[in-house]
Amino acid sequence: MTDSGEAAIALAATGVSKTFQAGKRRVQALQDLSLEVRHGRITGLVGPDGAGKTTFMRLTAGLLLPDTGDISVMDIDVLREPLKVQAALGYMPQRFGLYEDLTVQENLDLYADLQNVPLAERAERYAGLMHMTGLAPFTARQAGRLSGGMKQKLGLACVLVRPPRLLLLDEPTVGVDPVSRRELWSIIQRLVDDQGMSVLLSTAYLDEAERCQEVLLLHEGRLLGRGAPSDFTRDLRGRTYTVTSGSLGKRNLQECLARAPGLVDAVIQGDGVRVVTGDGPPDLAALGVDGEITPVEPRFEDGFMVALHTRQPEREDLNTLTHDVRAGDGSAVIRVDKLQRRFGSFYAVRDISFDVGRGEVFGLLGANGAGKSTTFRMLCGLLPPSGGQLSVAGVDLRRAAATARARIGYMSQKFSLYGNLTVAENLRFFASAYGLKGRARTARVGALTDAFGLSELGDANSADLSLGYKQRLALAAALLHEPDILFLDEPTSGVDPLARREFWRRINTLAEAGVTVLVTTHFMEEAEYCDRLAIMDAGSILALGTPEEVKQRAGKDGTPAASLEQAFIDLLQRHDQEAAA
Repeated sequence: MTDSGEAAIALAATGVSKTFQAGKRRVQALQDLSLEVRHGRITGLVGPDGAGKTTFMRLTAGLLLPDTGDISVMDIDVLREPLKVQAALGYMPQRFGLYEDLTVQENLDLYADLQNVPLAERAERYAGLMHMTGLAPFTARQAGRLSGGMKQKLGLACVLVRPPRLLLLDEPTVGVDPVSRRELWSIIQRLVDDQGMSVLLSTAYLDEAERCQEVLLLHEGRLLGRGAPSDFTRDLRGRTYTVTSGSLGKRNLQECLARAPGLVDAVIQGDGVRVVTGDGPPDLAALGVDGEITPVEPRFEDGFMVALHTRQPEREDLNTLTHDVRAGDGSAVIRVDKLQRRFGSFYAVRDISFDVGRGEVFGLLGANGAGKSTTFRMLCGLLPPSGGQLSVAGVDLRRAAATARARIGYMSQKFSLYGNLTVAENLRFFASAYGLKGRARTARVGALTDAFGLSELGDANSADLSLGYKQRLALAAALLHEPDILFLDEPTSGVDPLARREFWRRINTLAEAGVTVLVTTHFMEEAEYCDRLAIMDAGSILALGTPEEVKQRAGKDGTPAASLEQAFIDLLQRHDQEAAA
């Protein structure tokens, strides 16, 4: 795999540029990009939304033509011999084309036919892939009935029915739970270690970038940085800290620290806030903050934020984002008592109970198929419960679901607005659907357009927006009618760290103003923003409490779990062991 200590080149790009026309706008996706991917290792491709990651992968796979520049894969010219290149690589896009009405086996057969895999080689190849992905017991199940993590593993197996020399994976772990994410990474690592495969993997989750041997950082179509993950943190010692305060809640503490001169980043972590500074610890006294500062080891995400610090847009004024929330009587805004949902004899949700208070951010976590989405749909009034009690904003959902829905804002995991309408048209349409008219509609649409930084994109088709801006638009639409309660179903799935931070800054502002937020997420660091959370498995709640309480419950011998992700995995494994016993 190596030659004189230097890995051979699996992929080389020189001077690559690519532009697209999006409505009236001309988008420069890649600008004179030159890079190399070395053979026999995992190379991470990271960057904010719109950096050009997906465009570069599609160019490499021969699915697009560059405006200028050259790309070669295993010394094969992509422009001159695209079919030969496609025979040498495997490409798994973000939305891999599984046929959900076909079984696992039928999907494998279809992709083997498309890739001309000889019949005599298929049985052995299938057996190896099913063993590697853990799908052997499910070959007769329809793909549409698999969990999100199992679908991703099936997609990877379909790409691998003919072993490629170079594997392109475009955000393969988006929308899958931490357990499935670890399993996918184990599979990818084995492909490199056992078969010498070369992997180029893009990801929005920067903890995954730390697993790569080398990382390529793109921004606005250019290569901003390249090296081992540790190269990005080498100069950060003495600049990364955790700040805790007994007098300020973690949301208020984060907002105070964000105003510190020279601050690069401030993100909630546990009961405190992790900060990255320009030089030395923040001056808490100058900020009027009573707290403690503890040095911590830098991580790749810190280096990512430093690299992009001078290129970030100015923070938006969120004063126009909040609205008056109807005061309650002090009781829980959401109340769930022994809630059940059956599909025939199958219990998707079994006897779960929890309350959510006004202005609280409550997280609902679980593996794919744990019952989160079913619970979410019942809370939104979209699915009737089979048993138990359920009230939202003081309204019994079993009797007056429509009344409760009028006080709820909902943002789905998949972009559900009208892609063929412009940003402005979508906002005006949904404002009218919520009953806003005339000056009231104009004022509310204008306020949210400003608050979400959408003013310059009013005439852009929604389908042409980057993922981060689609997220902004979807949240703006959910807030048009000034709801008391906001339901967020995996709202930052696949969104880059910059957009994720801005999103949670908006959510924190709403929560501080009294809006109640219920959120599902597979990204455990994001769950740290929750005041309390419930971890579900097989329709039941395994743990309920603050993030720190959940870590404590998952720990052993009085020592809490090292992270919320580790707590999540330990709790699920413990539950599985108890069920097996």
